[in-house]
Amino acid sequence: FSLKELHGIFPWLVESIFGSLDGIIVGWNLRCLQGRTNPNEYSVALDFLDPSGPMMKLVYKLQAEEYRYDFPVSYLPGPVKASIQEQVLPECSLYHNKVQFPSSGGLGLNLALNPFEYYMFYFAISLITQKNSPVTHHVSPSNSAYFILVDTYLKCFLPTEGTVLPPPSSNTGGAIPSPTPRSPAVPFSSYGMHHTSLLKRHIAHQPSVNADPASQEIWRSETLLQIFVEMWLHHYSLEMYQKMQSPHVKLEVLHYRLSISSKHHGSPAQSSYQALHAYQESFKPTEEHVLVVRLLVKHLHAFSNSLKPEPLSPSAHSHTASPLEEFKRVVIPRFVQEKLYIFLQHCFGHWPLDASFRAVLEMWLSYLQPWRYAPEKPPQSTEPLPRSVSEKWAAFIQENLLMYTKLFVGFLNRALRTDLVSPKNALMVFRVAKVFAQPNLAEMILKGEQLFLEPELVIPHRQHRLFMSPTLGGSFLSSRSPAVTDASFKVKSHVYSLEGQDFQYKQMFGTEVRNLVLKLAQLICQAQQTAKSISDHSAETMASQSFFSWFRFTPSEMNGSYTGNDLDEIGQDSIKKTDEYLEKALEYLCQIFKLSEAQLTQMMMKCGTAQDENGKKQLPDCIASENGLILTPLGRYQIINGLRRFEVQYQGDTELQPIRSYENAALVRLLFRLSSVLNERFADQMEVLCSREDFVGRLCRYHLTNPQLVQKIRYSPVVRDRTSLNWGPRISLRFLASYRTLISLLMIYFLASWFYIGPVGCTFIILIGYFLYAVIMTFFFEGWKPHEH
Repeated sequence: FSLKELHGIFPWLVESIFGSLDGIIVGWNLRCLQGRTNPNEYSVALDFLDPSGPMMKLVYKLQAEEYRYDFPVSYLPGPVKASIQEQVLPECSLYHNKVQFPSSGGLGLNLALNPFEYYMFYFAISLITQKNSPVTHHVSPSNSAYFILVDTYLKCFLPTEGTVLPPPSSNTGGAIPSPTPRSPAVPFSSYGMHHTSLLKRHIAHQPSVNADPASQEIWRSETLLQIFVEMWLHHYSLEMYQKMQSPHVKLEVLHYRLSISSKHHGSPAQSSYQALHAYQESFKPTEEHVLVVRLLVKHLHAFSNSLKPEPLSPSAHSHTASPLEEFKRVVIPRFVQEKLYIFLQHCFGHWPLDASFRAVLEMWLSYLQPWRYAPEKPPQSTEPLPRSVSEKWAAFIQENLLMYTKLFVGFLNRALRTDLVSPKNALMVFRVAKVFAQPNLAEMILKGEQLFLEPELVIPHRQHRLFMSPTLGGSFLSSRSPAVTDASFKVKSHVYSLEGQDFQYKQMFGTEVRNLVLKLAQLICQAQQTAKSISDHSAETMASQSFFSWFRFTPSEMNGSYTGNDLDEIGQDSIKKTDEYLEKALEYLCQIFKLSEAQLTQMMMKCGTAQDENGKKQLPDCIASENGLILTPLGRYQIINGLRRFEVQYQGDTELQPIRSYENAALVRLLFRLSSVLNERFADQMEVLCSREDFVGRLCRYHLTNPQLVQKIRYSPVVRDRTSLNWGPRISLRFLASYRTLISLLMIYFLASWFYIGPVGCTFIILIGYFLYAVIMTFFFEGWKPHEH
């Protein structure tokens, strides 16, 4: 094919692979393509899309001719799309000089992208757009072709060792030209001051065709990272978006809108309300999305940590630092920190309170531990002691203070609302406590908080705003900028740049957060007690279950009591794991926040009083009032999380209970009519018999149900004064409708037939046996219990 023909089919080819932007065309469905289920398609796709494969060779060939392809602005993330439609240029240099008005008759704004950018835009956004792909089997996201390709591209364009491989080229000039600056197609205001791209700083005075290979590698690396970050992390609500803008920018945007409206009298542009409403996109990241972002975070830590140690001579360093080394130094604070913080805040506040939050949790913990991806290996020791966090990471912790402190408070608030008896939830609490309990980490976080809370020095207001802005290129080069020397000022500019100057900081080691930790510790104790009671209950249940117990008449079946728990099904092994996780988590929390033994003992005693003398759980926390029991907020929490419960019992007429699953509906109705006829006809005679004080009266009272004599139970929070209904002595035949009773009788008749006893004789024997049993029970139990079957 000629280049012109390849240029024409390139957009179609990209859409055929990654799917259409509207999600209608699925494409190759890389997110569901796995080597285990489709080995041939899997290997072909990876070879074809490899950085040195045919597809990338086509991209570089088209790149050499400086072709441009239109990408609709309407499919960009909400904040970027809305700002461009408002004619406010996003801060990311990726969009600079690329926005174009539609041609005559066209609709919507477009980005004019070079082939490499166009390919990567489609590749990155397919993770977001292709959400409803048909899946016929279980898919492991970490084994999909898409996940492997992300890892491959990161290793190729952001290498931890060596340099980026030069792109293959068929032209005689050697290098593929980098994108040349293009005049803007429409005047734009900006979020703030432009920060110069690393690429532009190094090739500003060089011809594009003969560009330095180092500049070539930094261009592809920076472009790839910007696209991944913009497509995967640049999603948040209108409130958060407005908070990230300075008052100066808001005023600038307002003046620009006024000037635009004055120019277009009769046909005003899109209203500000409609445009701003677009910021409030319904963004719900999937678990796969979070796993891919975690992969990006882990690789960026390894990429940044592969930076060579700085030489002792600053002048020598300034001449020998390559663009790639400079890129490694600023890659996390400039390109990732702000958007990842907002992304994590969104997930912490909107993710369901279930075990799927583990993916978000691990991504957060991966970012908090850059030392795990450092090239140096920990010293080998015979004792498995936790490795202390080196002091060289203090600067990272201080410049990411909110990632540690505010998100930790957010996790505490989530943990206080989850069921810690669940092993998966207990594991998440254990993981967070274990990470923060690493030696020296809590001390460095506390040091960062102290630096932030130091009294602010007299600094000109204009300069303070300048260094607060995360959009400035040099603001994060702390080691190379002589203006930023105060550690306290660095921490303040980090916090205020992410949360604004009016932010009220909540100290992680302050009183308020410490009280939350104490509440969590108390819930951990309660969860341990609950797990123990479930374990004991399960053991008793297993011991009491036997073959013959299935045929036994159990009075509790008919009174409607509920004694089970959904957690009974988690198994003994899971209960043991839960107890281990919670015990270690409590130990780690005590290390982090210096909880004393007296506080722990007091909490244990409080939790111990939750068990009464029989080892049964008490009722939920409530207050006795004239209208009965009223639940307290603690009581509601205990019910929601299954820590305590009321004994739910049927309090009405036992004959009118709902038909159970172990009863025959037709027999229940038939026997109820028969019992009603007998009770109506012989009511007076039964009342006379039950009122006698001799043996006959006691025998009748044992057989005939008397609803007035019931056990006194503690009612749930309802009206205490109940109208007592006297149904009188009566016959109840409902027990004969139970499948257990029927099968038991059938087996008795079947065994009797082996001894040549007919049905009539067997029935007579059953009646005689039951009469003898009733006589014995009448002699030994003067205080009878209600006859319930």
